[in-house]
Amino acid sequence: MPVRQAAGSVTVVKLTVQVKLLPTPVQAAALEETLHACNKAATWVSSVAFEKDIKRNFPLLEHTYTAVKDRWGLGAQAAQHVIKKTCDAYTTLKANLKAGNLGKPTSKLRELARYKVRGRPT
Repeated sequence: MPVRQAAGSVTVVKLTVQVKLLPTPVQAAALEETLHACNKAATWVSSVAFEKDIKRNFPLLEHTYTAVKDRWGLGAQAAQHVIKKTCDAYTTLKANLKAGNLGKPTSKLRELARYKVRGRPT
């Protein structure tokens, strides 16, 4: 268990616990429905981010938050996570592109990533 010293002489301990969900069939159906709603919302948020060339969290939140909550019936926390995860995906794509992790400079995957990150072919 990692222990680190914070300001003063306070010891901070971080504990991570892994748990297994055992939902009832009704709960499992609700979880699956929520997961599908989140995925559909993320796809829509990504299309808005691409069309408006907004890849940062707060500006994208301003454009999509209310619609995500209303259209897919997600709660506030789920809606914010969908938007944040979409921004994170664009950030990761940009970092992989910059690091050269997407194949040769002329590969189709690399060209597609450039197009998604920059919003225009290069």
